Amino acid sequence: MFKFIQQYAEKMDHAQVYPMISLIIFFLFFVVLLFYVKKIDKKSITTLSNIPFDETAEQTTTIL
Repeated sequence: MFKFIQQYAEKMDHAQVYPMISLIIFFLFFVVLLFYVKKIDKKSITTLSNIPFDETAEQTTTIL
């Protein structure tokens, strides 16, 4: 399978650009995620972390 992909990639023009684009997308995703985590306020984090322990929340039941 890898030989097929390698042969196909060798015939493509500018095939070395695609790994660089994927690296940039990967890096940008985690930079944006880090920025979002740093920006979120502590009250929201506390509220979200207590959701599993909140007894006043509606509980859905499933019938098997």
